[in-house]
Amino acid sequence: MEELLQIGLGLFGGLALFLYGMNLMSSNLQDAAGERMRAILAAVTKNPVVGVLAGALATAVLQSSSATTVMTIGFVAAGLMNLRQAIPIIMGANIGTTITAQIIAFKLSDYVLGIVLTGFVVMQLGRQGQLKFIGTAIFGFGLLFLGIDTMGAVMKPLATNPVFTDLIAQVAGVPVLGVVVGTVMTLVVQSSSATIAVLQNFAATPGPDGASIIGLEGAIPILLGDNLGTTITALLAAVGQSRDAKRLALSHCIFNLSGCLLFVGLIGPFASVVAAIPPTGAEVEVIARQIANAHTLFNVSMTVLWLPCVALMVRLVMAVLPEKPLRPRNPLADGPLAHEAPLAPDAAAA
Repeated sequence: MEELLQIGLGLFGGLALFLYGMNLMSSNLQDAAGERMRAILAAVTKNPVVGVLAGALATAVLQSSSATTVMTIGFVAAGLMNLRQAIPIIMGANIGTTITAQIIAFKLSDYVLGIVLTGFVVMQLGRQGQLKFIGTAIFGFGLLFLGIDTMGAVMKPLATNPVFTDLIAQVAGVPVLGVVVGTVMTLVVQSSSATIAVLQNFAATPGPDGASIIGLEGAIPILLGDNLGTTITALLAAVGQSRDAKRLALSHCIFNLSGCLLFVGLIGPFASVVAAIPPTGAEVEVIARQIANAHTLFNVSMTVLWLPCVALMVRLVMAVLPEKPLRPRNPLADGPLAHEAPLAPDAAAA
């Protein structure tokens, strides 16, 4: 019992460090470069490829697909951008968010405290302005990896727990169950980057046979669920916004849901393609990078599939969320006499 408590505290404590570091890094990068990113997004016109690139760039710089999505929804709600311009930006944001998983796949454990120290020193030197933002972002980046290391350390005992390994084997053997697990994890944590980081750490833990405790084919369905769960941010951001803003949030859901439905039936072939991408080697050594590559490949593939069909996506979301018909005003029903009882025929004749 005491061991389980220590594992739980370590796992959730590490996750808290990761989320705090991620939010710290993202918010300060937004303070440092947010206005430039807003200007780039606002300048996007009719070229959907430019929209994808702008969305990917903004998300890679801000390290938050949620920030890019919320900004874009805001532009649409304000009438500064239409659906045809905004949908490619959301597709690009899905690509840009994979940069986080690629960064996490680097083994920076030996340099974590050095990154934290560097960020702290820069924070102290730059009491205000851009230097302080950059220093705080570096400090958050270090905390992010410190959280990953903490989670990785406490996951190791789980690899020898037969109950836990049997449970993971069941999840790995049923792709749909993996998608559900990934979706729920992201809905609870409200960060696909965090859940993918947990997945990368967990997959890199060796099982009793020395191979990954879950394997690439077991990890991919959870990754698909992570992508699906992250759409809740767009839906929440669209609450109370214009009809077009709600349609944009819906397009984000359709994009990721269609990808899940397509790839969940292609887990084996997709895993083979991902495994063929360098680096190669012992599974536990390269699986974190393979998961990052799978994340990138999934979002790039879905963007390539959907980008020529932006007009179709627009028609689809407009069919699901049509314009509300204007109700003709009835002066008798809406006026001050609306609630009075109608006159009897004899009274009316009198």
